[in-house]
Amino acid sequence: MHGPASPGWLLVALCAATGAYCLLRMRSTVEEQRRSAGGEALMGFGMAAMAVPAAVFSPPAWTWPLYAAVFGAAALRALWSARSSPHHLHHLVGASAMVYVAVVMALSPDHHTGHGTTSGVPLLTGALLLYFTGYVLLSGVRLVPVTAGGGAVGWGDRPELAKACRLSMGIAMVAMLITL
Repeated sequence: MHGPASPGWLLVALCAATGAYCLLRMRSTVEEQRRSAGGEALMGFGMAAMAVPAAVFSPPAWTWPLYAAVFGAAALRALWSARSSPHHLHHLVGASAMVYVAVVMALSPDHHTGHGTTSGVPLLTGALLLYFTGYVLLSGVRLVPVTAGGGAVGWGDRPELAKACRLSMGIAMVAMLITL
């Protein structure tokens, strides 16, 4: 992503920490939570990799189509999983947004140097910004009344941390779309 390095590194740290926590959630005894955590870990680590400031590392041109393919596969998996759980529709939108960001970055090579050029389809970018902003606000409101669980609950089974994880990835997606 282009822009100042400090916010970029904060975004990398946020997404990497979220991905790491989602890996912990994959150890849960609840199968649906494990399956959901795997997709969220992929999103967290993928967003962290995409958010590394261009001044530090400018990825080779082949990485953007690779990102698009990986997140395209994740979108197809989320579409398939959405048959049984509507929660996966959000994963579908998130993975599709990552495909969109990867395609935009692949099609505008001078965008990586931060020359201030705008890229992407403004209507699609705006719709994704609207969706993720709404998601962040709704997730934040839903997180407020949640209290911490008892001491017997493992790290992978804490609902308030899973919600905070999703909230932080939503915030990161808003930041990535704004800098697009």
